[in-house]
Amino acid sequence: MAPEKFDVHSAGSMASGLSSTAVRVMAELGIDISGHRSKRVDEFSDQTFDYVVTVCDETEDKPCPVFLGQAGKQFHWPFDDPACATGNDQQILAVFRRIRDQIRDRLERFVMETNTG
Repeated sequence: MAPEKFDVHSAGSMASGLSSTAVRVMAELGIDISGHRSKRVDEFSDQTFDYVVTVCDETEDKPCPVFLGQAGKQFHWPFDDPACATGNDQQILAVFRRIRDQIRDRLERFVMETNTG
């Protein structure tokens, strides 16, 4: 959305593999993530970031990842975990698309907010 302004990384509590469904729904928007890999947040602990955003829906049995490195600002945006979706293929795709679109909408607002102050 703003590659000239942001260098974006993604990681989680555990490396769980790249979801083929995530690859598929991102490709629907013309975004190719097929070359990406699942990473643990501790891979970035020696780096400094202006912003760290957690996007998980924290539960007792599934806590959000904790970034122990340096960050200017940290935010939490709760989203359902699409990997927990159940049902047939179409129902699971619908969940992935819904979460993808919610994250995109929130990122668009974030980019606009950081551009205006």
